[in-house]
Amino acid sequence: MAVQDALVTGAGEPAAPGPAAGARGVWRRLRTRPSAVIAGAVLATLILAALAAPLLAALSGQDPYTYHDELVDSASGGAPQGSFGGVSGAHWLGVEPGTGRDLFARLLYGARVSLLVAAGATLLQVLIGVSVGLAAALGSRWADRVLSRITDVMVALPMLVLAIALTTVVPEDFPRPLLLVFVMGVLNWGGTSRLVRAQTLALRRLDFVAAARLGGSGPLRVVRRELLPSLAAPVITYAAILLPSNIVLEASLSFLGIGVKPPAPSWGQMLSTATTWFRADPAYVLLPSGLLFVTVLAFTVLGDAVRTALDPREASRLRVGTRKETTRD
Repeated sequence: MAVQDALVTGAGEPAAPGPAAGARGVWRRLRTRPSAVIAGAVLATLILAALAAPLLAALSGQDPYTYHDELVDSASGGAPQGSFGGVSGAHWLGVEPGTGRDLFARLLYGARVSLLVAAGATLLQVLIGVSVGLAAALGSRWADRVLSRITDVMVALPMLVLAIALTTVVPEDFPRPLLLVFVMGVLNWGGTSRLVRAQTLALRRLDFVAAARLGGSGPLRVVRRELLPSLAAPVITYAAILLPSNIVLEASLSFLGIGVKPPAPSWGQMLSTATTWFRADPAYVLLPSGLLFVTVLAFTVLGDAVRTALDPREASRLRVGTRKETTRD
């Protein structure tokens, strides 16, 4: 909704889209923002670490599934032996309380699960939202009313409650990451559909769309050649905001015990286990929660930078507004 509001001006009328920014221009504007560069570097590091998780885990000589009972103190209920959660040359970030599994390896593999589920859900949300939004804007008045009411219902539904209900009725042997992608994608496409419908209604009144129709282009060709390129900027911007939201949602579902199931690692699952160990082993709480916070913050900062880079007029409006406020003071 925040991105939708940012792309709407005046009394609720969609902002008329400007010329699509070229890839070089967008990259040049992003490079001028230190916050975007730092956020991009952090995300690139996290993504590369997640992709190279098997290699990095093997480099440390550990894996995320092997139990090390000798590294936990049974007398204290399973707290890791040694300082800082059992940090040593063999276990770079310590071990998991109760099981002794290597924490470094589990964090890496947990990043793979969190990022892949969030990316897959975001892609599904965008595909459904763009399809429904285009159909509502370009279809008949009856189709627009029906699809708009369906979209309103999807936006109003309590997504977390429905996600919990759907994930609990599916058989346990169904792949949980795939289930999370499907549930999150099917339940959360309403915002994308509203955005695409509003932008398409504004675009279809512009001259270049009318010229394409007069030139003999069919509906599919107009959508592919004229509308989709102009919709790319707002959709990419909205997707950049959806991605961190989906990371948090996946962590929430795993935290509640209905997301990724053990022994597969997940940041939310680790946080759920850590609630009983935060006094005996604070590192076990701080590491996954810190990674989750940094990842969501980096995606949010980068998403805001992408929005400004794709719409240079936004930066101009911000500068003008700041200048006016300074003059008044």
